[in-house]
Amino acid sequence: MSDVAVVGFAQAPNVRRTEGTTNGVEMLVPIFAEVFKQTGLSKKEIGFWCSGSSDYLAGRAFSFISAVDAIGAFPPIHESHVEMDAAWALYEGWLKIRMGEVDTALVYGFGKSSAGQLRRVLALQLDPYTVAPLWPDSISIAALQARLGLDAGLWSEKDLAEVAARNRGEDVAGLLDAPYLADPLRAHDVAPITDGAAVIVLASAERARDLVERPALISGIEHRVDTPVLGARDLTRAPSAEAAAQAIGVDGVEVAELHAPFTHQELILRSAFTLGEQVRVNPSGGALAGNPMFAAGLARIGEAAKEIFAGRANRVLAHATSGPVLQQNLVAVMEGLD
Repeated sequence: MSDVAVVGFAQAPNVRRTEGTTNGVEMLVPIFAEVFKQTGLSKKEIGFWCSGSSDYLAGRAFSFISAVDAIGAFPPIHESHVEMDAAWALYEGWLKIRMGEVDTALVYGFGKSSAGQLRRVLALQLDPYTVAPLWPDSISIAALQARLGLDAGLWSEKDLAEVAARNRGEDVAGLLDAPYLADPLRAHDVAPITDGAAVIVLASAERARDLVERPALISGIEHRVDTPVLGARDLTRAPSAEAAAQAIGVDGVEVAELHAPFTHQELILRSAFTLGEQVRVNPSGGALAGNPMFAAGLARIGEAAKEIFAGRANRVLAHATSGPVLQQNLVAVMEGLD
């Protein structure tokens, strides 16, 4: 089977609110053009298209069909969609190339989180019989997870502030004086509501060498799922992230882009992947600097690949999550293809 590499990445500006529609077209058109410029490809040379978004978030049925307007009506395309973060759309594109069906794929994700009540919308992913009817919001559930870790002595509020300071480019001093948003989480512990989009171009290893100077070869990719029953798992760990990492091997990575929408979740993931102090974690700022729903996980893969494109690293780790409190986790390792 063909090896697969990331050859292009672009993302829309991460902003609190956009005036565009919920189908993402206005955000997607410019970044499609950017990756075509990076790779020299045209629309007709893309063998497979796959997107990640949410009809719940967009407030319309089949919102991903409307997003195809950003691609254009001609030439006809081979297209698919996942109702979750576009990192899982990338997995589908990776499979298409591995199976030899195509030698290029374009993957994109978009979300307009400002369009509705995000914290309420995310309650719809919870157990529909025993949990969702209570309408617990995403921040409160994460706060319960953070409290469990604090009470177990796994981290302190200062540890959380240090994560926030590094990702947001702020000083730790003063962060601990901020009021609680959902005890024990403060505003800096929580990823901002963000409108945004991201796009990645994949190619077979043979084709990749002709498209960019230093492709980011996907040497391993795996995703695993934990039970959605919150009381049935240890929320201070991410077993599915650990299992995915063990399946592909993450030793020797120099950079790790972790999709951690809350500060304590970065600490959980660092432990799951046994990342030492020598690993640069989230040089992009991670989800705490901008968390466009259904694109943030894909952006972590793109940001990690950029470290290889620029020659700043030879082996990197990228992580994406979906579902409540790190329920589903995808892990990818990439290496420079010289």
